[in-house]
Amino acid sequence: MLNEVEISSIDLRYENYRLKNPAREKALLVSIMEQGILEPLQGADTQDTRILLNGFKRYRCAQKLAIHIVPYISIGTDEAIGIINLLRIANSKKLTILEQARLIDELKTVHKMSTEQIARLLEKSKGWVGMRFEMFKQISPCIMEKILSGEFPAYSYMYTIRPFMRMNGIKKEEIDQFVLCVSGKDLSIRDIQMLAHGYFKGSVDYREQIKRGNISWSLDWLKENISPSPRSSGCSELEKAMLRDLEIIEKYMHKVILSKLSKDKYKSNSFHAQANLLSGEILNQMKSFVDVLEEFHDRTKQTSSDLLLQ
Repeated sequence: MLNEVEISSIDLRYENYRLKNPAREKALLVSIMEQGILEPLQGADTQDTRILLNGFKRYRCAQKLAIHIVPYISIGTDEAIGIINLLRIANSKKLTILEQARLIDELKTVHKMSTEQIARLLEKSKGWVGMRFEMFKQISPCIMEKILSGEFPAYSYMYTIRPFMRMNGIKKEEIDQFVLCVSGKDLSIRDIQMLAHGYFKGSVDYREQIKRGNISWSLDWLKENISPSPRSSGCSELEKAMLRDLEIIEKYMHKVILSKLSKDKYKSNSFHAQANLLSGEILNQMKSFVDVLEEFHDRTKQTSSDLLLQ
């Protein structure tokens, strides 16, 4: 049921569990100035207070605009049920996987819910819940804080930083140090990827440049010496074409991974029939593809390492 509530009555204990996006919040502020708050805030109404779970950007915008009454809907009669209901509507509300992980950890550690209970209530598999819980346990508090504050991209953590965490010889403290060095610098995902490879695979001197805050110099050096862009000078047309092909493969691999090929999303018989044929053909070629790519990666890594160690 939609209510109009005093903004001062809202408890913000979960504000730091949600991802901040300054650019999106700025655009939202303009929208609210012109049209008001169109989508109600959502929270859990306990016996003692009203706990906000979704709508923190709208809340902050309302504060800035001195709006004292906001639209609000309760999605639970206690914290745990409210969190469960928020996770259930996560697809439509675009809750990131790290936000999901943080909330699942809250359900397990604070509210003492089991993986089986959470999975049943969310209508998800135990593996879906367990993977997110383990992910939260692996991430350090300082990295989580940087991601949720909007200073470090969640995508970069998932697909650039996590692979380095599994490499022998790279300590957790080094991962934290790198994230702290590049956070809040308005770097692109591509820039962070390049800096990470230089930091963890390059020379000690190069790593020290990043630690000292010489981010622009470090990026310029990498782009000049080892940039894999198809537009790089020094590459033949054949080499540029291969680099474009590799970029396309990387792009669409990420796209398929992020699409989450779950049975809940794709249901038509026609889709299943065609997807089965295509995925089978991909799997048939996968071993040969991986063998060729691994050999190619090992061969090109030698040149890359020589450049970084200069």
